[in-house]
Amino acid sequence: MLAIITDNQILLPGQVCQSCLLADASGKPRWREGQLSCGRTISKITEEQPEQFQCMMGFRIVKIE
Repeated sequence: MLAIITDNQILLPGQVCQSCLLADASGKPRWREGQLSCGRTISKITEEQPEQFQCMMGFRIVKIE
């Protein structure tokens, strides 16, 4: 599951990505083969952290298992 993290909230991508021009046709992030194609990977500080990405719109997206 993907979640968007802001300074004080956790949002579902459907709440944010629907209005993004880079989202897929269903209003979801472009997630392909374990990578966010509409953003870049953010390096982990520790192995325990979930995978993190920064989308082109500036939001931080976290992959929660």
